[in-house]
Amino acid sequence: MAGTVNWGTATVIGVFAGLFYGGSKEAAASVSKDAEVMLKLGSTPDKREQYRLMRDAMEKRFIRVTRGSIVGGIRLGMFTAAFYGLQNLLAEKRGVHDVYNVVGAGSATAATFGLIMPGSLQWRARNVMLGSALGAAVCFPLGWLHLKLVEKANEGTGTTDGNEVKGGVGAAIERLEGHLNKGDVKST
Repeated sequence: MAGTVNWGTATVIGVFAGLFYGGSKEAAASVSKDAEVMLKLGSTPDKREQYRLMRDAMEKRFIRVTRGSIVGGIRLGMFTAAFYGLQNLLAEKRGVHDVYNVVGAGSATAATFGLIMPGSLQWRARNVMLGSALGAAVCFPLGWLHLKLVEKANEGTGTTDGNEVKGGVGAAIERLEGHLNKGDVKST
């Protein structure tokens, strides 16, 4: 359906954004652990022991950052896939792409992720309700903004021969060719 986001592309972008976020979060958190290693290095006169401490610290940091990247990528990728999958499903079933598809997808996705959070049944029920409300509250203005931007982007579309719709650059080229052709007719 026109105006909907490609599910696969959005999921891949979500995974890569999660990889970057998770890795950078873990890298920033490991700065304090690096300071502890530097203190140990200063108190150890043996060069072999210093080398071993430094190697162990770098290995642990690499593993932490890698694990954070993978976990962040999976989490954000799953969230993105669920959100855009639900949004496209709602648009297809309802036959219209509007802000309510975005609100419904955001509310359902946030509620689902609230359900899978650890805790008691009451805590999970609270997370579902809170996630549903927050998902709808956040997605309504974002969905409205997205639809307005899509409308603005499609504003310059024009039909060339009744069947084919060209927008943006294509429409600008058609107008330029039309003006040039009119100029050629007048000069001959």
